[in-house]
Amino acid sequence: MPQPFYYGGQALIEGVLIRGQRNVRMAVRRPDGGIWTGPLPLSPITSGALRRIPLVRGVLVLIEALLMGMRGLNRSAEIAMADPDEPPVPDGELPKVGKTERVSMALTMAIALVFGIGIFFLLPLFGARSLDSYVDSSIVSNLIEGIIRLALLVGYIWLIGNLRDIKRVFAYHGAEHMTIHAYEHGRPLEAEEIEKFPTAHPRCGTAFLLTVVLVSVVVFTMVGRPALVWAVASRIALLPVIAAVSYEFLRFSGAHSERAWAQALAFPGLMLQKLTTRWPDRSQIEVAVAAMNSTLAADGVIEPSAPPADLRAVEDAAPKEDASPREDVSSPAYGSSLEDGPLRHGPPEEGQAAAEGEAR
Repeated sequence: MPQPFYYGGQALIEGVLIRGQRNVRMAVRRPDGGIWTGPLPLSPITSGALRRIPLVRGVLVLIEALLMGMRGLNRSAEIAMADPDEPPVPDGELPKVGKTERVSMALTMAIALVFGIGIFFLLPLFGARSLDSYVDSSIVSNLIEGIIRLALLVGYIWLIGNLRDIKRVFAYHGAEHMTIHAYEHGRPLEAEEIEKFPTAHPRCGTAFLLTVVLVSVVVFTMVGRPALVWAVASRIALLPVIAAVSYEFLRFSGAHSERAWAQALAFPGLMLQKLTTRWPDRSQIEVAVAAMNSTLAADGVIEPSAPPADLRAVEDAAPKEDASPREDVSSPAYGSSLEDGPLRHGPPEEGQAAAEGEAR
């Protein structure tokens, strides 16, 4: 019996990326008001047989999300900020990338990884170790480290969330979630239907980050309180393990999202998404729908020219020639959350206009 396939995605600069069964497609609002749609290369390494192996797949999904996120953000920025006097990039074609730009992207990602590990893993360690003269228990020390890490994460999200450009990205994040919600519930991909769903979703990348923080407390407590140099090494070396365990935890809880315990576990992540999503306007929902339809067409789920009307769950619309189990690539790292749950609601009537204005 084929497993249901869950689509995942990311918000981009004036756009949305959707990761499908065998394809990744982007939709970006061009300066002339049109919507560009096109593919993003998918690595066979991160989408091959290794992706079916528990724990290993969590690491691969994280790597793929980072790579595609960086590529998608760069490409979407080039399309959205292109010179309006120049001919627009045709659909299906990506801006040409030279060797210099590829090297620049690699360096940018390396710097971002170093920055992320330093701020969110090493800085909390140093902060907790500065209290060693007052704390005798390694458990308490690791708990303090986890609290510092969580505070840094929430503070960072809150800080960047107040930037005007990031507010628009967060609105596209909300549009992506709502569109996938509608698709998973078998609703037509139309603005009126999509607006009935929330911007939050249990398996959003925000929930993944929160899970990483909590899992890290458990893992580092098992390590104990070694010498500082070994503690630093453990924070770096065990990061893939923490990511893998976090992914499996979210995958398992997502598969049981109808259970009360799973909903209770998902609640903190849903609350944190109030910082990472905004209510989108109709133009942003239109872009998310274009990305979703483009991916569905590329996967053979719908005809390329089919209107976005009455799209049903994947088990009813999946390509007939593919009878193998379909792997869930809607990683939490992608920023989308796809499980059904008690979340079917729209914004308050009074708050919708205000939220739309803020997203702009």
